[in-house]
Amino acid sequence: MIFSRPLPAVILFATLGSVALAATPVRAKPTRPTTPADSTAYKAAIITDAATGNTLFEDRADNVSPPASMTKLMTFAVLHDKLASGAVTLDQAVRITDADAKIGGSQVYLDPRETFPVEELVYAMMIHSANDAAHALARTAAGSIDAFVELMNTKARELGMTHTTFHTPHGLPPATRRAEEGDLTTPRDFALLARYLVQKTNVLKYSSIRTRSFGAGVRAKPFDLTNSDHLIGRVAGVDGLKTGFTNGAGFCLTATALRNGRRVIVVLMGAPESKVRDLKVTELLDRGFAALPVGGPAFAAAESSPIAAAPLPAPTAKAAKPDAGPAIKFSIPPAKR
Repeated sequence: MIFSRPLPAVILFATLGSVALAATPVRAKPTRPTTPADSTAYKAAIITDAATGNTLFEDRADNVSPPASMTKLMTFAVLHDKLASGAVTLDQAVRITDADAKIGGSQVYLDPRETFPVEELVYAMMIHSANDAAHALARTAAGSIDAFVELMNTKARELGMTHTTFHTPHGLPPATRRAEEGDLTTPRDFALLARYLVQKTNVLKYSSIRTRSFGAGVRAKPFDLTNSDHLIGRVAGVDGLKTGFTNGAGFCLTATALRNGRRVIVVLMGAPESKVRDLKVTELLDRGFAALPVGGPAFAAAESSPIAAAPLPAPTAKAAKPDAGPAIKFSIPPAKR
């Protein structure tokens, strides 16, 4: 008869230990969220120093594509000229028309029975990206949409925006969906526009507001405006300027931030998702501030805005802090189209 000899204790415990280790699940190390590479995160982008206009970074910055609702920045620029000349006033009453009310996309649901002051419509256009408000303002400022669009293109030439053509005051695509028949621009051109606006106008008064009510005193229930730029109040120093989205344009953003007296402008076009756009713009802002030359000039508006004395926002409005230090981490909410 053959008897099996028991395994030595050392071997037995080593074997059992190996079995126990094999049964224990291996936990993967946590990874930090990352944004896609530049080649897939956007179609084109640029970073500039607002004080000097110098380019700090560019990637396909002369690619031509639709700006979507970023178009409203030029609408503001032309309207500002009309306000400065006295042809339009902030408290001027604007009677809403059927054409204003029929504009689709993002809107504050203007009604032909309503009348609003110009400035109330400016808040709706700049905070909520209201297409109907942009249409009403353009019609009021120039007498017709065609006349206003002509002024937009004239202004673009004056600013050196050589690869830009406007067809609308709001950025909605043409009915044909042919890109060449709609608004077109480049990141480099829009960086020129953004620098002009932060230097020569009071655009930040409107673009920095996070939330505000619209229609108080006109509507029984005011409409809540929410800034389409999710970086406002979440990334240090960001106080403008304008988002944009259509299927043809992708997700776009012209952003600016002021930190420690220096201002950077970022224009990004053609991101595949709003979250990718926002994360990448945040990254580019940090990159821009890091690239600013030590001892360079601080940002200062070249001249005071001729309409800077306009009434302050309503008490319920929440604005971004005008100056801040290093960027903060944040969580971006789902996009609102």
